[in-house]
Formats: sequence, C-alpha cells, structure tokens
Amino acid sequence: MATPRLEKITPGNVDAACDLRIRPDQEHLVEPVARSLAEAYAWQDIAWPRLVYDGDEVVGFLMGFFRIPWSEDAPTDLRSGLWRLNIAAERQGRGYGRFAVRAVAEEARRRGERRIFTTWEPGADGPEEFYLRLGFRPTGERSGGQTVGELDLATLSSAGVASDAG
Repeated sequence: MATPRLEKITPGNVDAACDLRIRPDQEHLVEPVARSLAEAYAWQDIAWPRLVYDGDEVVGFLMGFFRIPWSEDAPTDLRSGLWRLNIAAERQGRGYGRFAVRAVAEEARRRGERRIFTTWEPGADGPEEFYLRLGFRPTGERSGGQTVGELDLATLSSAGVASDAG
C-alpha cells in the first residue's frame, strides 16, 4: 500500500466513484456511492464527500458531515462525523478504512470539533467491531435503527485512529 490520499469528487473521477463496489454480503449495510453523492449534492452545506486513492487507484469513498442538528428535538446539538464509508471489496483489511476515519477525524478537529459520530448496522455481519477497534463507543442512541457511536478526538494518536488509552 502506498500512502493513501483523499481527493475531491470531480467530473474526472465521478465515474470511478460510482463504480466502486463493496463485498456483496455488505450491500445491505451501507448505501452505494451514487446515493451518497446525491445526498451530498442535496446537503452540500454539511456533506464532505471524498475518494480514497492508493496511487492512481480509487480504493474507497467516505463522506463526512459537519455541524448538523442531531434531531428536531435538539436543534442546538450540532454534530459532526462519518456519514458513509465504502472500501472496495478487494481492498478491505489493508488500512484504508482506518485511514478514512482518521481523515474525517482530522478534518473535524481542524474545524474545532472535539468528537465525531458515526452509525452502524448492528449484528454479527455489521462493522461494529471495526468501529470499536478504532475507539468509537456506543452512545446508547439509535438513528434509523442503527447504533450511534462517538469518538473523543482527544484519544487520537499519530499511529492509528484512537490510542489504546481511549
């Protein structure tokens, strides 16, 4: 693996973004990139879509969100975090997901955030263990049937997403 990097979605790479495929057994866990891009267009004030590259190859897609009211009941509870994460089927398990989560965390920190959130489908085939290993902790909340997790950005280390102390 070369050093992964993020790139904005452009006319030159949008087809590669939409062609990105996760494993078939994961398709019920996350929306396809095309849907995420449509949502990013509709929510362009808060969405932060990026492609993950390894060299010239697109290996993943992430979409962060920044400063969105968490619920109609709590309009001042503004949250930021990871909205979507898709890593190409044949590239999973190589650190690209960790890189993507760290990139969102670093962007959130740059914007003055102290924590980030994400959600995941519960169940044995879901990504819960991945997020827990990165330092996310369940908040006890649910969003659309998904588990809500929170990562304290103070636990970030330079080597990984979260330090072992977190």
